[in-house]
Amino acid sequence: MVRSGERDTERRGFERVTLKVKDAERGDWAVLRVSGEMDLVTSPVVRQRVHDAVADGRRSLVLDLAEVRFCDSSGVGVLIAARRLMRSCQGRLRLILPPQGGAADGSHVNRVLGALGVRRLFEIYPDLATATHEGLDGTGDPLPAQSA
Repeated sequence: MVRSGERDTERRGFERVTLKVKDAERGDWAVLRVSGEMDLVTSPVVRQRVHDAVADGRRSLVLDLAEVRFCDSSGVGVLIAARRLMRSCQGRLRLILPPQGGAADGSHVNRVLGALGVRRLFEIYPDLATATHEGLDGTGDPLPAQSA
């Protein structure tokens, strides 16, 4: 599964807005690397790519949003819908976001999710290695042992 998607849109007369979505795999995880702006015009591309991954039989999905520089309510809606879809098929969804107050690139989504009070709905990781490692939590610390 190797796909690449890009959508250019004209907005406010002169400004060109681009959303790029690139597919990758890491072990059992399908990875969608999203960059650009997630808004009313561009976020349906992300929604479709999540649906495509599920249709391909993927049940473990990472959305790498570290390169997303803007996200409005439409983008947040897509993230919530992706969470709902993955839960409905007993799948897993993890987000990669820079820490709050971290790098300028990508921290916008983290702040938006926090401001809306929905950040707690997602498993958030700082990088791909941590997100796809089964024994670590979102901070990189080992998960507590599960009792039988």
